Amino acid sequence: MAVSSDNESRITLFQSIGLNEQKARETLKNQEVTRLLETNISEARKILSGETQISKSIGNLLYALATKSKSQIHNLHHYLLQYICEEKIKNELQLTAAIQYLLSNPTEPVDRKALEENAGIGVTVTPEQIERIIEEIIADNKPQLLEQRYDFSVGTLLGEARKRLPWADGKVVKAEMDIQLLDLLGPNDRSAKSTTGKQNTTKPPASKAKPTATTNNDVQENGNIKSFSDLAGEALNFHKTGENYKTEGYVVTPKTMDLLREHLKTTGGQVITRFPPEPNGILHIGHAKAINFNFGFAKRNNGICYLRYDDTNPEKEEEKFFTGILDIVKWLGYEPYKITNASDQFDQLYEWAKELIRRGLAYICHQKGEELIRRGLAYICHQKGEELKGHNVAESPWRNRPIEESLQLFEDMKNGKFAEGEATLRMKCVMEDGKLDPVAYRIKYAHHAKSGDKWCIYPTYDYTHCLNDSIENITHSLCTKEFQSRRSSYYWLCNALDVYCPVQWEYGRLNLQYTVTSKRKIAKLITEGVVHDWDDPRLYTLTALRRRGFPPEAINLFCARIGVTMSQTVLHPDMLDACVREVLNVTAPRVMVVTEPLKVTITNFPSEHFIELVIPNFPADESRGSHKIKFDSVIYIEKSDFNEVHQVCFDIIHEKPAKDYKRLAPNQPCGLRYANYVITVQDIIRDSNNEPIELKVTCQKATDQGIAKPKGFIHWVSHPNKCEIRLYDRLFIHANPDDPKEVPGGFLSDINTNSLTINNNALADDGIKNSKPFDKFQFERVGFFSVDPDSTNDNMRPNRKSRKTADDEEDDDGDSIKDEQVRRDIQVLSERLYDLKARFMKIIHKMNKDSIEFLNQIPQTDDTPIKKTKREIIDVEENSDSTKTSNPDSDDEGEKENLEEEEEEEEKDDEKQEDNDDDEDEDDEKQMDKSKILLQARKLSIQSIIERQARRNKYFKHIVAYPKIMKYLMSDDPTCTSVPLRHLEPFIKQHVHKTPKGHIYDRVNEQIRQIRLNYLKTCI
Repeated sequence: MAVSSDNESRITLFQSIGLNEQKARETLKNQEVTRLLETNISEARKILSGETQISKSIGNLLYALATKSKSQIHNLHHYLLQYICEEKIKNELQLTAAIQYLLSNPTEPVDRKALEENAGIGVTVTPEQIERIIEEIIADNKPQLLEQRYDFSVGTLLGEARKRLPWADGKVVKAEMDIQLLDLLGPNDRSAKSTTGKQNTTKPPASKAKPTATTNNDVQENGNIKSFSDLAGEALNFHKTGENYKTEGYVVTPKTMDLLREHLKTTGGQVITRFPPEPNGILHIGHAKAINFNFGFAKRNNGICYLRYDDTNPEKEEEKFFTGILDIVKWLGYEPYKITNASDQFDQLYEWAKELIRRGLAYICHQKGEELIRRGLAYICHQKGEELKGHNVAESPWRNRPIEESLQLFEDMKNGKFAEGEATLRMKCVMEDGKLDPVAYRIKYAHHAKSGDKWCIYPTYDYTHCLNDSIENITHSLCTKEFQSRRSSYYWLCNALDVYCPVQWEYGRLNLQYTVTSKRKIAKLITEGVVHDWDDPRLYTLTALRRRGFPPEAINLFCARIGVTMSQTVLHPDMLDACVREVLNVTAPRVMVVTEPLKVTITNFPSEHFIELVIPNFPADESRGSHKIKFDSVIYIEKSDFNEVHQVCFDIIHEKPAKDYKRLAPNQPCGLRYANYVITVQDIIRDSNNEPIELKVTCQKATDQGIAKPKGFIHWVSHPNKCEIRLYDRLFIHANPDDPKEVPGGFLSDINTNSLTINNNALADDGIKNSKPFDKFQFERVGFFSVDPDSTNDNMRPNRKSRKTADDEEDDDGDSIKDEQVRRDIQVLSERLYDLKARFMKIIHKMNKDSIEFLNQIPQTDDTPIKKTKREIIDVEENSDSTKTSNPDSDDEGEKENLEEEEEEEEKDDEKQEDNDDDEDEDDEKQMDKSKILLQARKLSIQSIIERQARRNKYFKHIVAYPKIMKYLMSDDPTCTSVPLRHLEPFIKQHVHKTPKGHIYDRVNEQIRQIRLNYLKTCI
């Protein structure tokens, strides 16, 4: 109640200076603005002593001061309040200029004369002055105005007016300009003429642009790729060097300006950044953003960037991580200005720690780690006005110990007189998250990778980070958002020691789904044997991505496109994959590789020896190189490029091959890519399982007279090189394996056991010969691959980066039955029937009376009455039968038994019913030609047949009936369209059927997913 009363009094206070109620309530949402505005009003009333009411004009300026000012000049507000109350600052333009001047000169004493000159304080611009200046400006431009009238840029005139009248009210200047232009030119008729012209203008048809391999100019076809600094643009615009004090939240002390002048003298105004990784693991995709941001920002501003190892945790650091980090930075295309270590400054940091103690700003504490955490939590709750039961909010009992005592104890810590955890050096400050007195030094008896055993006390990140930045004269300390809570201690420590204080800027981290990036968790994956090492291609460490085949340009492009924001981003890995494909499409040479080889012998090969062919590395640009391959009487093609099932599936229905199948079949010739020959199957050699193991074919020149142009061309190899292809998939099943709500069992329980597949049978052409580790190729019609470091000249081991290639879209001539026919069937089943399935299933599961009620629900389109015909009775009975066999309330075992018992009988009935349907349909449709209601009921009957067949694993055994049903439901004939969903909605809402989990509908969905895997076997 008290809080509400306080808010109401504040609203009344804000309304008293001219704010409306809505604006006053919005102001309360910002505690800092509310505090500043209350202070401004209180101080203004003191200055305006004797006046009971603050005018609205002054009130608006008080509000503007509270919202526009920055924390580093809050102590200088009394200067501005004085000018506002004396009405020497008359508008926001002058106030903004005054704020900018104080931000540039944030220390006292303030040069009042300079402030008044820079902000126009006391300057009064009369209406007569404005009128005269506008007249002069219009007179100077009168000829152009009379010629161009309102097409002349008024902004040019207003810009000139602002130069001559810098402190005039912009609204008054604009109004005066409009009046004088109207007086000179008359009414503005440009809009009317423009509208008339548009009505009489016919827009020319847009020309069709030829599709290109890339979607924009970020990746050019010659292989040039724009960098992070080129694409990030305005996101990289921060404060100018030496103007740290203009940054929000920057703390200004009496020595700040002198330190900044010294800093500028040392750096020459150059932008200086740093990338400070901890060498206790391999860099991951999130670090790629940090690398690009720090190095890219420096590059964009002609600056420099340090690579600084934050080596303050000796027990976790290894030499391999030092070298690995540098290797990755260079791989991404960046060269550090200088490589430094936090440990390089250990001597200076130690001296500064003693200085902090001397100044009474640090002390030795003997609280244990758990007690520190408990007291820290208690302090945070105390600051928030909350209680933490059982915790003491008191400060450390050693906080106020004598300075000399702390100095001696700190020396004892350095000399090894304490065990680990017995003493720490703590700083007397409060962090933004409420953490009290963060630790500056702790004891660690561990060998250091760089300094050896010289030290047994090591500084913390909170102590080291800002001071190392100060030593290296960093201008922009860029870090991720989780360090925002450390910004206050960052500024506090630099100012406490009176050293140069850089500006800390925070940005949101980059996270990807379907992976973990925690070093601890990756180490756990390695020790558990889930992955092989830090560079396992299933991980998203940068070494792993390099091994998988991700080019550094693509990673940089990805980082540039997602930009730099304060928000935390969790992205789908497909976004990264898209950048990779875009880059590889213009940089990866093409080769032909057969992953599942089928031997093909050309019986009439035109030469006694092989024919040598020259193949371009980039078919779209043959000037970018080529390689030679052999073409001989024995070649190998993909098994999936030969389809004898194709004839079985489609000849019965269409009596000719499917139009969209373009590859090799017993009755369909096919072209060989680059060879310019067409092959025709003559004989099929099979193994003991009746599987094709060799094709005997004949060949003819594609350019020979009388040879029909083949529907498609397939890739092939001859005299091949054997290689071992590694196919990688996502390591985790769920998008967020770290989320306990999504994966209650922890990330180790979410492993995809099929994340690695090794194919030892692949054959490649000579284009891959003599390739080096990390060389990248596009296997035509297969995907992008990178040569694994484990490869040898005798056994290449390419890792697949992506299934999709640009050539698939441009040069693909149709898929195999496994990739094409199944996909088409499933797509039809999904798009045309799946949405209906949920609705129809509920209807079919209902009683017979519900089906009749459904018919009555459908609106009639003419006066034809509903007749109980033989066809309708059959339809209703079929629905009723379906209801009995798919009752969701029955248990799974009973339903399974019913299905098995009825399976054979239903198959016979289905075949008879399909034959009878056509005859009955013709007779019935004549009688019901005018009754769309009954036609819709008939489609419901057909749908029940599909539902019954789809419930069984042998669904595709009815492949002949399936296209007939599809053709019927998908016909363009308006009398044969499927039931409109809008007619079903009211019925379904009225008759929602609640079913237990795991009912028949769920099993149908599972069987649909199994169709992809079982299609070929069930079809044959």
